[in-house]
Amino acid sequence: MSRGLRALLTLLTGVLLYSCDAPVSYVEPEALVFEEARFHLGDAPEGWMTPDFDDSAWETMAIPQKWQGEGMYAQYRIRFTLPEGFVTTAPYPQIVVFDLSYIDDCDESYLNGVRIGKSGTMPHDGGIPQSAWDAHRLYHVDASLLQEGENLLTLLVWNRRTRGGIYDGPIRIGMARLEDLTTLSCGEDGDGDHCLLSVSCELPVKGVFRFETKGKTRKKSVKLDTSEVFSQEIHYDGGEPVQVKVSFRDSRTGMCVERDFTPKYCLTPPAPKEPRYNGPAVLGARPGSPIIFRLPFSGLRPMTFQANGLPDGLTLDTENGVLRGSVAKAGDYPIRWTAENTAGSGSGALTLKVGSKLALTPPMGWNSWNCWGLDISQGKVFSSADALINSGLADYGYCYVNIDDAWQGAARSADGTLEPNEQFPDIAGLGEWLHERGLRLGIYSSPGELTCGGYLGSLGFEQKDADTWNAWGVDYLKYDLCGYRTILDKLPKAGRKDHIFPYRKMEKCLRKQPRDICYSLCQYGLEKVWQWGADVDANLWRTTGDITDTWASVLRIGFNLQRGLAAYAGPGHWNDPDMLVIGKVGWGEGLRESRLSADEQYSHLSLWALLAAPMIIGCDLAQPDRFTLNLLCNHEVIAVDQDPLGQAADCVWEQDGLQVWTRQLADGSFAAGLFNLSDTEKTLDVRQSLADAGLGAVASCRDLWRQKDAPASFTIPTHGVLFVKYRKNEE
Repeated sequence: MSRGLRALLTLLTGVLLYSCDAPVSYVEPEALVFEEARFHLGDAPEGWMTPDFDDSAWETMAIPQKWQGEGMYAQYRIRFTLPEGFVTTAPYPQIVVFDLSYIDDCDESYLNGVRIGKSGTMPHDGGIPQSAWDAHRLYHVDASLLQEGENLLTLLVWNRRTRGGIYDGPIRIGMARLEDLTTLSCGEDGDGDHCLLSVSCELPVKGVFRFETKGKTRKKSVKLDTSEVFSQEIHYDGGEPVQVKVSFRDSRTGMCVERDFTPKYCLTPPAPKEPRYNGPAVLGARPGSPIIFRLPFSGLRPMTFQANGLPDGLTLDTENGVLRGSVAKAGDYPIRWTAENTAGSGSGALTLKVGSKLALTPPMGWNSWNCWGLDISQGKVFSSADALINSGLADYGYCYVNIDDAWQGAARSADGTLEPNEQFPDIAGLGEWLHERGLRLGIYSSPGELTCGGYLGSLGFEQKDADTWNAWGVDYLKYDLCGYRTILDKLPKAGRKDHIFPYRKMEKCLRKQPRDICYSLCQYGLEKVWQWGADVDANLWRTTGDITDTWASVLRIGFNLQRGLAAYAGPGHWNDPDMLVIGKVGWGEGLRESRLSADEQYSHLSLWALLAAPMIIGCDLAQPDRFTLNLLCNHEVIAVDQDPLGQAADCVWEQDGLQVWTRQLADGSFAAGLFNLSDTEKTLDVRQSLADAGLGAVASCRDLWRQKDAPASFTIPTHGVLFVKYRKNEE
């Protein structure tokens, strides 16, 4: 379902979205729908939210419609009168639901002068403003705030940058249904073998709580006050998906709410205790540039390391497995690693390619934005970097630790140097700490005067900033268009050359540095950046807007917008569909579990691996759960993403909600994802499905998540995937 459609169907049609068998006698009135409001752009005039305020001079604004105004406030006023019986005939007359759709960036909403909801934080709140652009404004309001006769809904909206306002749908007001008031959940601790089924309600209710798993149904009669939660723990085999059906029926109204869950389950087999190399087969560096590479070996620690074939200028820390130094002469240098621990030994191989190209495989690492947003500090970055090592993620190739927006100080020094703010007392020291452990430091800026978060950008100081980052030991730059849009907006007809200009300018500054800095363009796919990103020597470029942790977002950004882009990806330059939205995320407003289901997360990781996309983790790493590590530490899935051929996948077949994406690998085999995008599970003949997709006769087929031969027949859960590596029959 598209964003907001579930709320629309509920409020407009009165149809139960969760089908329970018994009929319901209550019929709610249709929701009130508002497609325009009185509108004022700028600071709020005195008394603006009172009924007697004269808004006749305000313009009429269509809803949804965005308005132009960077860093500005705006106000909306909507007068409405309730139809007769609107409240009294409702099954739950105590609660009114205000669906204000989505608002870019923050809002305070009032009913008859009383605040009924707030999302995000604004400049007048003090501290760092926090956007809530992706939060659905669905406010549950005490019906006693409604008045007989005319009522007044008012909204104060703050926009952080470029366009802001209400988007994705009109404003709707309706009476609450049971599904609005009741929360059914399947709480998990991330171990992937049990969950806690729970029911709670905003109003006192009595009813029947029912849950079904593996064909067994259990019922419990429950009585809930508003502060109570009823819970029931269930256990299951966490090695395969388990379907859990949960419902609650209100005895008074007969209304029922129902949800299906697929609790987290861990498919990746445990890593062996002996050393195993999980790293790339190639590594790029420029002649004379410092090389820092942590050997990604999993297995028991402590571990000792050896290398054969090291070129002059490189040394290996045999205790910690960190390669350092530089190579002056261009060329290909085959290196073989060996590692030993108390359980045994293991080996791996890598070709160091010293020449003009960096990022010969997609970058892997972590970025601060999806968990901390603008509420970032050096301590939080340090804890995530430390967790990257302690959790074992660094043993699978995750090596970049990227600071996103909000590290910058308020002003530049007299010589133009941009110093960090008080939250980052020593970025250079952080870089040294990372380099000692074989990790790499990333930084963020914008070609505009300001960044997305309103911090100082690099406009006019490109060379100075590049020099500063080099001095700090920066290895990766995310360069975000954001503030430069104000310049583009002033041009009579901004085109591709205008978008290229600021990125080429920074590229020249980066390439003057004596160290390799991976260059990441955050440009949202404007002017088809994939067609020119390599021309400005970028190593990766965003192909879309920001991703969020919803299935609709993954569908749009991954399955829809990446089609036809495979030809533009390859060693040294990659399409970037944005960061991974798994684990605990929050964008600075409080961490929460990803809203993607377990199956959707498997599909997310599988598609990104097939796309040869950068694997940049966006969640908090301080306490990673078993399920998240299971997703991120599958060396066979990573090997597809990091395949040295660098040939990205594209969709080659689709039918009835099934899609097949495939890519060729360097060893002559192929990787394919059989994705079920429909809302019902699909059972298929695996090899026949690959043949139907035009991929030929299959000689062998391996399930990459389970790391074993794929079965002849397989059932793919809704929004799930079968991710395979296969070889064709030789003709």
